[in-house]
Amino acid sequence: MDLAPILLFVYDRPAHTRRVLASLAACHLAADSHLYVCSDAARTTAQEAGVQAVRSILAEATGFASIHIIKREHNYGLAANVIDGVTMLTREHGRVIVLEDDLTVAPHFLEYMNDALRMYADEERVCNINACEFTGTPGLPETFFIQYISSWGWATWERAWRLFEPDGQKLLSELRARRLTHRFDFNGRYHFTRMLREQVEGKNHSWAIRWQASLFLADRLSLGVGRTLVVNEGFDGSGTNCGTDDVYASTLYQGRIRVEQLSPVEEDADVREAFGRYYGRMFSFWAKVRRRLRRILPLFS
Repeated sequence: MDLAPILLFVYDRPAHTRRVLASLAACHLAADSHLYVCSDAARTTAQEAGVQAVRSILAEATGFASIHIIKREHNYGLAANVIDGVTMLTREHGRVIVLEDDLTVAPHFLEYMNDALRMYADEERVCNINACEFTGTPGLPETFFIQYISSWGWATWERAWRLFEPDGQKLLSELRARRLTHRFDFNGRYHFTRMLREQVEGKNHSWAIRWQASLFLADRLSLGVGRTLVVNEGFDGSGTNCGTDDVYASTLYQGRIRVEQLSPVEEDADVREAFGRYYGRMFSFWAKVRRRLRRILPLFS
């Protein structure tokens, strides 16, 4: 079978690396898939041991048709590592499935990704495949279109990745000029525009917010999934961009997702509203206060 390459980004977390490799290797189609791993170099001397431990795990990894380890000789940081790696793999192979080290995938993850990449390979408006569903909304379709990208297990094509705009200021200016910030923020329910502004200001280095803004401004869509095939295990304080919240907690779906041709190729308004309600419910002022109290009260018990 002509399967998409898998691109995994790792850094200095051995336990996370073992877990994601184990879940990937247990996937249907893993043995026929080619795995590429971008291993970033340590930023500080304190992280060198973790990086070397991760590279030792990679050297012993099995379960794939081939494993190609790309050892960075200096520290790229996650954003530059992802941008460079995705650009390289899409140029060479035309499409790619992307994961980071803090993720765990379901047994049918690779089947869904490859089915979706084949189904929508020539549909210009579909530019991204999501595999994570964290809202817990009952009754979501198995697949749907939405103007939203998830960085937790995703896939794309070379034709789509050409739309990626790395200049956050350019993206932010266009959102403002076209008066799209409110819609970009799920009608004011989540602070995506603020995330983009903070990337411009150097307060974060998110590639994902720039990918989201790039596709949003180009009026492109992601194929979403109604049952999650990926969970993020990084909310343990060990990651670069994840805190310790449980607002994205979900349970892996063990079945196979049917990927069928959806028509029309338009955003599902009901799903968009469901995402907006979730963000509004989980990130309101009082919801944040309740989560903070849950974290600090045990300190006084």
